[in-house]
Amino acid sequence: MKIALVGTRGVPARYGGFETCAEELGRRLAARGHEVRVYCRSSLYPKRLANYEGMTLVYLPALKVRALETLSHTALSLLHAAARGDDALLVFNLANSPLLWVARLAGKRVVLHTDGLEWMRGKWPAAGRRYYRWAERLAVKLRVVLISDSAEIQKYFERSHGRRTEYISYGAPVLESASPALLEPFGLRPGGYFLQMARFEPENNVDLTVEAFLGLETDKILALVGGSPYRTPYVEKLRAVQHPRVKFLGFVYDRDALRELLTNSCAYVHGNEVGGTNPGLLQALGAGCLVVARDVVYNREVAGPAALYFRKDAADLRAKMAWTLDRPARLVEMKAAARKTVRERYDWDAVALAYESLFARVISAGRAGG
Repeated sequence: MKIALVGTRGVPARYGGFETCAEELGRRLAARGHEVRVYCRSSLYPKRLANYEGMTLVYLPALKVRALETLSHTALSLLHAAARGDDALLVFNLANSPLLWVARLAGKRVVLHTDGLEWMRGKWPAAGRRYYRWAERLAVKLRVVLISDSAEIQKYFERSHGRRTEYISYGAPVLESASPALLEPFGLRPGGYFLQMARFEPENNVDLTVEAFLGLETDKILALVGGSPYRTPYVEKLRAVQHPRVKFLGFVYDRDALRELLTNSCAYVHGNEVGGTNPGLLQALGAGCLVVARDVVYNREVAGPAALYFRKDAADLRAKMAWTLDRPARLVEMKAAARKTVRERYDWDAVALAYESLFARVISAGRAGG
């Protein structure tokens, strides 16, 4: 099969969940003998590889405007793909649904990854949230296959739109610490810090984590990985925090360093409260982190009993963080359960096989005129 992956920033993955999915899925499909092409944003890749892990890479520009960057790059990618002999296109991000007519007009078979409920995210202004609601309503009317990586998101589409989506989970690796010395440049030591990895956006509750931590009686450090490419009042509020035990590490892209940060944390705080299956949460579980997660249905679907859950309240989060410091025996059990969850439910090889099967069905139906 010839498959094109559209709508991400590109590979090698350095930026987020869609990019990781494109890389992990694409290289596995390529290894199984399929032709895979990935569209990349040219400005993000000064060193432009022609091929990576068996995938062919195509670089196209994007408008450097927050509201138009994704759409402009996807539009160019779909125009490029329209003239190619792909059997199917996998398009990431529901925001791209208004552009899919380009591929459909060219007779392409399209699979659209819906992700989470972007219209609920506080990072978007009112106009942005209205756009996402409109794009969602449009997507359910299109003759494309919709994918949900969360059973709860799948239920949402059925309940809200009467539209069936295909459920294919996300994936994550199981990680073990290999080089704890990689923590030294960050000023951290194994077991000596709480960790949160997230974009600095209101729905990720990084500010709540900071507030909870600063009231905690401990000599441990709070390490924050992430940030935002945009200056917002929320980001400025976080950056204004000046405390010797709160470390802002910025974005960390080195995979070995990320592995050590995760596997050596005393606990991982997951504040994300919007959307479906969160890749960061899966990554933390696969690393055997003790996860303290925001109590929402999406996080409970993923982590189940392998995590602690907190309300949107600094005092409650602080109590859960304190709990992790006092029960070392219980923590061993929970960390083992976290890795088991990933092994059994979020294996990338199984995810790739599910996509391969779906593409085969979509292509077969297209050839039959379905």
